[in-house]
Amino acid sequence: MKLTCHATDRRHLRAPREDQGVLVDPPLHLAGDLIEQNAAAAAAWDYDLSGRGLAELAAIARRELVQQARQYTSQYREVPPAPDPGTRIVLAGHQPQLFHPGVWFKDFALSALAGRHAAVAVNLAIDSDTIKTASLRVPGGTLSQPLLETVPFDRPTDEIPYEERSIVDRACLAGFGAKAQRVIQGFVPQPLLEEFWPRVVARSRETDKLGECLAQARHVQEGHWGAVTLELPQSRICGLAAFHWFTCHLLARLPRLWEEYNRSVAEYRRANHLRSVSHPVPDLAMDQEWLEAPFWIWQQDNPRRRRLFARASGEEILLTDRKGLELRLPLTAEGDAARAVEQLAALAGRGIKIRTRALVTTMFARLFLGDLFLHGIGGAKYDQVTDSIIAGFFGIEPPCYMTVTATLRLPIPGQAASGSDARETARGIERRLRELDFHPERFLDGARAADAQSQGVIQPLVHEKQRWIATPSTRENAKARCQEIRRVNQSLQPWLEAERRQLLAEREATSRATRADAILSSRDFAFCLYPEEKLRSLLERPGLELGV
Repeated sequence: MKLTCHATDRRHLRAPREDQGVLVDPPLHLAGDLIEQNAAAAAAWDYDLSGRGLAELAAIARRELVQQARQYTSQYREVPPAPDPGTRIVLAGHQPQLFHPGVWFKDFALSALAGRHAAVAVNLAIDSDTIKTASLRVPGGTLSQPLLETVPFDRPTDEIPYEERSIVDRACLAGFGAKAQRVIQGFVPQPLLEEFWPRVVARSRETDKLGECLAQARHVQEGHWGAVTLELPQSRICGLAAFHWFTCHLLARLPRLWEEYNRSVAEYRRANHLRSVSHPVPDLAMDQEWLEAPFWIWQQDNPRRRRLFARASGEEILLTDRKGLELRLPLTAEGDAARAVEQLAALAGRGIKIRTRALVTTMFARLFLGDLFLHGIGGAKYDQVTDSIIAGFFGIEPPCYMTVTATLRLPIPGQAASGSDARETARGIERRLRELDFHPERFLDGARAADAQSQGVIQPLVHEKQRWIATPSTRENAKARCQEIRRVNQSLQPWLEAERRQLLAEREATSRATRADAILSSRDFAFCLYPEEKLRSLLERPGLELGV
């Protein structure tokens, strides 16, 4: 039976709320069927990629991927024996950063799936993304008044791709582990930092690149815990011959790709009721005769990512960043791309980098590099757009993918009340404060205004309000009626001061509890801030559930 995995309910994917909750969609036990279904469909693809067959190029790309991933990974950890030709490949990918345990769970699921189905597991380090901050948010303070402290592991720089970002302050990097441990000590006495950060420092002696240093240390840690995967940066993948054929083909047919891309993005926005023009991704732009392509371009001596634009000119495709850089490729929509592929490959020697943007990055990975791709929730949602582009542009059914994530919370005893309970309490307090403002007479029982003097003031005011409320509102009296009701409400407030003070104190206490809960129950802290025991209780689950 053929499995379908592009259902519209993917747009409703949610991260688990419960601690150690796991989301795998479709379920893990269907992974083998998905792998074989995708592989069979790929072998039958009959699509010409500007002079080369898609299925042929994909087969070559997969062999080169495994070869290069084994070579790259062997520089810092042991690799498994070389697989037989035709061995299935399962993939995942993420930026080379210190992500939360839910993302890390995906890497261990990848290893477990590969072990169960005799496949090769390759994680792609997406180093074309920019490093936005060289710091971590670390929880500190006390249980009742926690705070988030930003602890840097390198000095800030311009926002440039991980591929180009070198370590700036090695002393800062070396000292981060001890600083972060001091901050979190009251909550997690022995975080993984104790074991993990020395691995980071060790890798920093071998590589100058910050992202590579972090990713390699994390990958070494995975191997230490038994995960068997290979890793390769996207920058290396962009040197594959298949990548150059793929890029030239998209550029040669950019007007059609441009239309399919923007149509698919607009369709996703409509289906998900999104108004923002930047979600899920911005539309590709048009600048006079230039069309924006879904690629980044930059130069090694000026590594700020810029958008790539292209247009046809006779027998050539002109490329530009609209900032002064212009290139020419001998390429047409109907011609063979062999010469253009050679020239595109040569650009790296001139320090010019062309890299895919998010949707096209996973498009290439799913079509050319593997038999099953594991996404997190964000990637899974956005790849609904990629599915639509693949179907519309290539005219083939998109390969299935899996969505894998988890929730892990710091092991902090005696946390504040659950977020939903605190929010409900806060809503009740706000309702009661509003009642005090607009219906004070409901709170003025005999105990609150017992003395005769007070009763002599309160009762006439209440009766006056009731008279105005009973008076039908007309155009002539509406303003006076409203003003008088407000005046009475305000006049009754002195007898409610004690009630109001109590509610305001409760509101402040609830607000503190809600803020504390939001900090302490977050699932987004970096994996290295958790204790090993709790991490492994989550990360070893895929293997246990698959019987690996």
